[in-house]
Amino acid sequence: MPEGKIKKLVSDRGFGFVEGNPNDLFFHHSEVQGLAFEELQEGQLVEYEVGEGRKGPCATTIRSVE
Repeated sequence: MPEGKIKKLVSDRGFGFVEGNPNDLFFHHSEVQGLAFEELQEGQLVEYEVGEGRKGPCATTIRSVE
């Protein structure tokens, strides 16, 4: 699984962005696993899978890297 850092969180709207290679990837709060969306912090290292959303590639199955 690729790893990246949380670049930006928009808590009041329930989504965020992961620094991807080469582009940042959107993710929805429903894709976070193993912890609550509210527990995520910008700069936190996560692993994810790349999926296809309505507007292009997105991060899915977001998990914290310990």
